[in-house]
Amino acid sequence: MTFNDNASVGGNTARRRGPGGAIAAGGGVAGLGAIAVLLLNLFTGGNFSGLLGGLGGTPQAGGEDAVVANCQTGADANANDACRIAATQLVLDGYWEDQVRGYRPPTLVIVDQSTSTRCGTASNATGPFYCPPEETVYIDPTFFGILRQQFGATAGSLAQMYVLAHEYGHHIQQITGIMDAYPNNGTGATSNGVRTELQADCFAGAWVANAANERDANGVSYLQPPTEEQIRDALDAAGTVGDDHIQEQSGGFVNPESWTHGSSEQRQRWFATGYQNGLGSCDTFAVSGSGL
Repeated sequence: MTFNDNASVGGNTARRRGPGGAIAAGGGVAGLGAIAVLLLNLFTGGNFSGLLGGLGGTPQAGGEDAVVANCQTGADANANDACRIAATQLVLDGYWEDQVRGYRPPTLVIVDQSTSTRCGTASNATGPFYCPPEETVYIDPTFFGILRQQFGATAGSLAQMYVLAHEYGHHIQQITGIMDAYPNNGTGATSNGVRTELQADCFAGAWVANAANERDANGVSYLQPPTEEQIRDALDAAGTVGDDHIQEQSGGFVNPESWTHGSSEQRQRWFATGYQNGLGSCDTFAVSGSGL
């Protein structure tokens, strides 16, 4: 999606944190498995960098948080990944304030290189993730550049927003008690973990469908409605990070018993379900195994 150039986004509360340790390139980083793991980190919110051996780096103590510079208008957000993520926070918070009674927003930390968290290291190797104990989303926008420059991925504007909206979905699950009601019960195609991830995809789709309705303090819409091409890009992103696709890309065989996030078809379908039918259609925990 594209921000309206004259939208006011300077009221975001995103903060930059860093600098941290450099990312150390290790054996096999240029291989197909590395690409799959990096994509998995980016779009699923997990930390799978350990699968790459030498890729991960050593976190160092970060400096004090700082505001995101040069991020006042929609035009700024359209021109810069970090500002786009910070500005999207405003749109997400506005939407969820209307949907959840007593809503409290998560903290959004835009990472410079790496920083320590209660859920592990945040960096462009781990990709974006939500840390429940902190109620904080961590994201390093340079990861999108890595995908574009080294791996030929588009990582366009809506793909980036989908990533953040997915992590916000986990925050909604945290503050509404869904995570407590359906604790992780292991891996598998119908596990609670898979249902949790698919619900976050559905929440993201519902937000995308309504995002253009959110307005700044001056009554200007933050975002233009998504185009069909942008929706296709978001669906492609969701499909790219299905467990089955990741397993295939890593050179292994498809094993549904090991799934943690759902198949490509499921991730695309649940994003589309939320986009087409709204939040009321996102109860993945009520669906029987064969229909999930």
